Amino acid sequence: MSLLQDGHKISTHKLAQHRQQAWEAQSAYVAAHSAFYHGLWNGKHPPKRLEDIAELPLSDKADLRLSQAATPPFGGYLAASPATVSRIHRTSGTTGQAMNLAMSAEDCKITEVVGGRAQSLAGLRAGITVVHCLNYQMWMGGLTDHMTLERTGASVVPFGVGATELLIRTIMDTGISAISCTPSYPAVLEQVIAEKFPQLHPRDLGLKLGLFGGEPGIDDPAFRQRLTDTWGMQPRNANYGVSDVFCNFASECPHDMALHFVAHDVLHAELIDADTGHNHPLEPGIEGELVLTHLRRDCQPLVRFRTGDIIRIEHTDPCHCGCTGFRFRVVGRSDDMVVVRGLNLFPTMVAAVITRFGELSGDYRITLDAPPPYDFLPVQAELAKETHDDGTLVRRIETEFKQALGATVRVRTLPYGTFPRTEGKTKRVIRSFQ
Repeated sequence: MSLLQDGHKISTHKLAQHRQQAWEAQSAYVAAHSAFYHGLWNGKHPPKRLEDIAELPLSDKADLRLSQAATPPFGGYLAASPATVSRIHRTSGTTGQAMNLAMSAEDCKITEVVGGRAQSLAGLRAGITVVHCLNYQMWMGGLTDHMTLERTGASVVPFGVGATELLIRTIMDTGISAISCTPSYPAVLEQVIAEKFPQLHPRDLGLKLGLFGGEPGIDDPAFRQRLTDTWGMQPRNANYGVSDVFCNFASECPHDMALHFVAHDVLHAELIDADTGHNHPLEPGIEGELVLTHLRRDCQPLVRFRTGDIIRIEHTDPCHCGCTGFRFRVVGRSDDMVVVRGLNLFPTMVAAVITRFGELSGDYRITLDAPPPYDFLPVQAELAKETHDDGTLVRRIETEFKQALGATVRVRTLPYGTFPRTEGKTKRVIRSFQ
């Protein structure tokens, strides 16, 4: 059981039949070949019906880390022969120990097709030349995301990270009109343009489409508008994924900024309460932690895997673009959540306030030097270039936070350039305590 053609745009009935058949085959495969899940399930057979999958226990990243440490290099959840492994990646390690990811040729193909759906949805197509500026050194965001870009029919420039001056020249010399990168990377380009190409403005590079992913931030309307005003590009949230599952399985379309889930034929999604583990319905307005199950995977199939991402369902009706799956927004990561006097706060919520102030660069850090509980949220905010605090800025920012979030935030402003401009993922929550 493999991919459906236009599997994100088919009838609900046909999709349900396919998914049930896929689950029957995949669950039998996992039960027979995954030592990890055989142990987690205590040797019991998984339920035959996909709708009964909640009978199985949840699995999470901590379980996988222990499994890889005990059975290196791929863990006891490698369900195929090592000879089947066609490609090896490694997670970024942003949230802990880096993990080895094994993929068969079929795993690679499915990953690329699903990711290609997402990139196409965001506007990439044949006739567009896109430069891919993510790390190619084993991170799935490099080579595998590159392959998803190629699936759209676009011309792809495999640039990677570093050599930013060369990148600027390459964009201008080759007529590149789209860029694939993290939301924080344009700030790196802006800095280099200002220092090395003072005669240029970012708009002069001619980038018309920005395909962003890998870190939060692109959902903020003020940040998007800043990108459009500075670069003249249309920013799109085009690359949402979970490395252990699929590098990219959701993106926005020109009609709706919410992320469209485009992998229903090969991936089952659930929503749970992050504290209790109880299931929530996939209905508009419902918020919870995203849990995912492979319906087709050879090497490292995952069942009821807790992603740690807190999402909110926005819509379940078909979109104008033709997608029939649910649409959602990422609220934040459970491991980035900071509870302040009973309020759950995420970096994305902080960013939404920070970007309202033109006196700030938009870069910030949440710095925690002691374990919870917290009476206030400490935020370091970087000033915009050639801007100074007039003596009222901190008070105005803290007042805005109180009105917007209902929480007390203690703000400290820092000079422009304090925070390094990174080419990879930017970590916003800094916990300095042991």
